[in-house]
Amino acid sequence: MKTQPTSRDVARAAGVSQATVSLVLGDKWRGRVSERTAGLVREAARELGYRPNLAARSLRLGRTRTALLVVPALTNEFFARVYTGAARVAAEHGFGVVLYPSPEGVGPARDPFASASAALDGVIASSMAADALASIRGSDLPLVMLDSDPGESGPAARVNLDIADGIRQVTDHLLGLGHRRFAHLASAVDSWTFQVRGRALDEALAGVPGAEVLTVPAALTVDAARQAAERALTGAGPRPTALICDDDILAAGACKAARRLGLRVPDDVSVAGFDDLALATALEPELTTVQLPAERVGERGMAALLDVLEGREPEAGDLPVSLVVRGSTAPPAR
Repeated sequence: MKTQPTSRDVARAAGVSQATVSLVLGDKWRGRVSERTAGLVREAARELGYRPNLAARSLRLGRTRTALLVVPALTNEFFARVYTGAARVAAEHGFGVVLYPSPEGVGPARDPFASASAALDGVIASSMAADALASIRGSDLPLVMLDSDPGESGPAARVNLDIADGIRQVTDHLLGLGHRRFAHLASAVDSWTFQVRGRALDEALAGVPGAEVLTVPAALTVDAARQAAERALTGAGPRPTALICDDDILAAGACKAARRLGLRVPDDVSVAGFDDLALATALEPELTTVQLPAERVGERGMAALLDVLEGREPEAGDLPVSLVVRGSTAPPAR
């Protein structure tokens, strides 16, 4: 059966945002959109045979005042904080947030849309739960993606962290301490946010004399990270002097591996994480890591959805991240 065109199809054909399509077809464009742009949108809609979904439009006007937040796991502290931020902004605007985490923990959530879409104003989703979004991609529900590939089309808005800069910060810190032999404990989760970490690390080390990096994938568990770190620290050739981990959970496993091998952190090997979870200060020594503003991600995501619903352009630009230096990193042993 032929798929019905959506407002996102119209936006792509006209070369404008989904918010602009909503303004033009909702007859709210005057003073906000040029005559030329409005004409392009109407022409694209005619050529595609697009007809606005009146039920969806009534939802976007705020009749249900409910947003769905799709995350891979509520057991992960980062996503719990994302929910806190989204719920705070939603409450300020009289909205509610329904949370849909993956029952399996890490990995894609089961598709919640078949039964829930009729009661939603829009969806905010983590890229790590992207497999749960098949149904909404064929609907007119506004979709805001968190931490997702900016090169992919589809969402009405995105909220991204400056992940690459976080990797640059931690790499520059370790290079400044004198490290040149690195192991990268890379998350085995196939997600844009982790792919960015690997690319950014390679770019940060490119051209640095004597710098080398061994990449070892690991599932997002302490035990899997411990095993991966043990392989990295006992493999052939000179031992890495610093472990850069995609996540604080992986860093905890790396610290555990070092202890089991009789190595001291940071005297014999430095360990750096990513996220700045509560776990980072529970370790001894405390973990050097990149702090991600998780609540701010949730706030920005909900604000972006509200902007789309009201026909405004969401705030642009990646959210900044910052390196927190603690006791797990030091100059390499001579």
